Amino acid sequence: MFEKRFRDRINLQQLEGLHRNPPVIEKREGRFVTIKGQKVLSFASNDYLGLGASHQLAAQVGKHFKAFGSSASSSRLVAGNYQTICRAEKTFADYFGYEDALFFSSGYQANLAILSTLFEKGDILIFDKHVHASCVKGITLSGAGLKGYRHNNLKHLEKRLEALNCKNRGVVTESLFSMDGDLLPIKPFGDLKKKHGFYGVVDEAHAFGVLGDKGRGIAKGVTDIALGTFGKALGLFGAFVLLPRGVKEYLMNFASPLIYTTSLPQAHALAAVAALELVEQADNARKIVKDVSESMGETLIREGFQVFGNAHIISVLMGDEKKAAQVSRDLLSLGILAFSARFPTVPLGKAILRLGMTALHREEDIKTFVNALKTVV
Repeated sequence: MFEKRFRDRINLQQLEGLHRNPPVIEKREGRFVTIKGQKVLSFASNDYLGLGASHQLAAQVGKHFKAFGSSASSSRLVAGNYQTICRAEKTFADYFGYEDALFFSSGYQANLAILSTLFEKGDILIFDKHVHASCVKGITLSGAGLKGYRHNNLKHLEKRLEALNCKNRGVVTESLFSMDGDLLPIKPFGDLKKKHGFYGVVDEAHAFGVLGDKGRGIAKGVTDIALGTFGKALGLFGAFVLLPRGVKEYLMNFASPLIYTTSLPQAHALAAVAALELVEQADNARKIVKDVSESMGETLIREGFQVFGNAHIISVLMGDEKKAAQVSRDLLSLGILAFSARFPTVPLGKAILRLGMTALHREEDIKTFVNALKTVV
C-alpha cells in the first residue's frame, strides 16, 4: 500500500513537471562545479561572498575542529552549553547590533523554533505570503491566528493590522526574499511598526554578509528578531538568531527544536567568529556582488527576459513548470547550472530560474549565461 502511494505520487510529480532530481556534484572549484566529469559554471549557489570556497576560511575551520573535536556530544541544555559558544553568540549580537544571539543547526530549525515557541493561541501572526517554507511551518505550529498579506504590499499589511487590532500581534517577513529577490521596503515597514506596535520577525538569511554596512543587513531598528544563516554569505553551516534581552533564556527553556537536538560543536562557534571577521573585511567582495548582479539583471532585461530582483538574487520568469525544468536541463547540457524553482517553492504557474550572483562571478560569466539562455528558451 505504501509503496504504491509513493510510486503514484512520484509519477504525478513527473507528469506535472514538479519532479525533483538534483544533479550529483562531484566537486567544487570556486564558481564551477563538476557534474558527470563536466566542468559547469554555477549560478545555483548562495555563497555570495565566496567564503564557502575560501581556502583561508577552510584552514580556520580545520584548525578549530582539530583543536576542539568534531561534536558537542550533547544537547545544549545537558552538557553542550560551552563557554566558547556563548562567547561566539555574544560576538554576533554585538556585531549586528542586537542584545543577544542564539545559534541553531539550520535556518529551518531556527525559524521553526522561534515562531512556534514565541507565539501561541490568542496571538495573531501576520505574514508575507512569500516567506520561506520554514517560516510557514513555524507559524502553523504556533497555534496563533494566522493572516497572510500580499507579497511586499505594505498597504495590505496595514489593512491587516488595522483589522486585527489585538494586543499580541507579530509580523513575519524577509528582508531579501529568497526566490523573488526583492527587498523589504524598510522605512515604510519601520513606520508601520512604530504606528501599530507589532512584534517583528525578519528573516535576513540572504541579506546578512552582503547588504548594509559591513554586511549587517537592512532590518536593524525595524524588527525585534532577525534570523541569519551561516550557510550563505558566511560560508559555513548552521544559523543564528539575533534577539532582544531575555528571549534567549525563554527559547532555551521552551523551544523544542533547540532543546531536543545535539548542540553545534565548539569548533563551529570559533569557525563562525572567523567567518564573521572575514565578512567584516569583505567590502571589495560586496562591491563585486553588487556590480555583477546589476550587470546580469540589466543584460537579461535588454534581451527581453522578464526579470525580478534588485540585489544578488535574480529571478527569470519561465511560468510553466515543465518549461522551467527543461530550460534548466538544457542549460546544464551547455555547461551551466541554474536552479528551476517550481511549485510549491513559488506559486503554481510562476516557475522561475533562480540565479544566485556571487563575488566569484565575472562579467564574461554573464555573457556566457545570457547567450546560453537565449539559445535554449
